[in-house]
Amino acid sequence: MSPAQLPLRDVHEPAAPPWWPPAPGWWVGAGIVLVVVAILAWLRWRRLQRRRRAGELFDRTVNAAAAGPAQVAAISGLLRRAARLQAPDAATREGEAWLELLDRGRAIPDFDGAVGRLLLEGAFRVHVDPAEVEALRVLARARFVDWMQARP
Repeated sequence: MSPAQLPLRDVHEPAAPPWWPPAPGWWVGAGIVLVVVAILAWLRWRRLQRRRRAGELFDRTVNAAAAGPAQVAAISGLLRRAARLQAPDAATREGEAWLELLDRGRAIPDFDGAVGRLLLEGAFRVHVDPAEVEALRVLARARFVDWMQARP
């Protein structure tokens, strides 16, 4: 046979593979991504629930106390309980050492001024200004929730 007689044709590209259904590797990859996202969502939900429960415990305990010095005493007791999770010697700290522990790790020392003085002395006063108690409550609640969140 001579080369002119050979039945030669153009080379055609095969059809592109369809995009659906994806290859098994894509299914495995998508499954792994979904599992990771589900685990991260569950961990975040659990952390938020722990924060919510700690805040509810704080609010319930402080609201159960009578106004003024009793609320300051309840706040102090809650902070002491939470502080034991952070420092084993928290129960023995007094005065400035206790306030330093409360401010440890914070950019702004919140318990350094009048709020700290109220926390130290407010439970022993006859009358405490409700506005001061509310300011202490806000700061103490935030610290309590943070410490309870960081527990093992």
